[in-house]
Amino acid sequence: MISWTIFLCALTPTLCCDWLRHYNHYSNVTLTLLRHMGGQLTEDESPVSFPFTLYTQVRHHQEDSQLIFIRDSLSRISDLYRHDDRSSVTWDTDMTHHFLVNLHRLKEELSTCVLTKKHLNRPLRRYYRKLLRRTLCRTDGSTASWEIIRKETELHLHQLQLLVASIINSAANRRRSTLGQY
Repeated sequence: MISWTIFLCALTPTLCCDWLRHYNHYSNVTLTLLRHMGGQLTEDESPVSFPFTLYTQVRHHQEDSQLIFIRDSLSRISDLYRHDDRSSVTWDTDMTHHFLVNLHRLKEELSTCVLTKKHLNRPLRRYYRKLLRRTLCRTDGSTASWEIIRKETELHLHQLQLLVASIINSAANRRRSTLGQY
């Protein structure tokens, strides 16, 4: 006889991805480090519009696609900070290091919830490429560009928290309704 847990996990991996419940905590730690590693966030506008429509669209996708979107977003954010030269910024070195470690942990832990290596969202990749080109590449890593990246990172981390919260709520509702049927 197959156990209900295995059956539910096969239907919806998010039901079995216990780490999602901890995502918000680690994301909040990452956001705090992001805010404290530099001064006040810039009020300068990004040369690339924030992709609110991508977040809106992905909320209507299945949970596995949403998880891939979150994983890929965290990966793209992490890639931004791998740009060769951060010497122009006066960020706190230890805070920056801990921020990057936490960002990597978010991505790695979330990857355990994703059952595929495939990447789904081309517009997301295009957005991050455009952001990189129009900020860091165009200005050779100027302080102003890095501050825009930091501001955009905060926006993305907030949007990803909202997306994870909606996944957790949907999974909990589905679990209750599934278990209520038996």
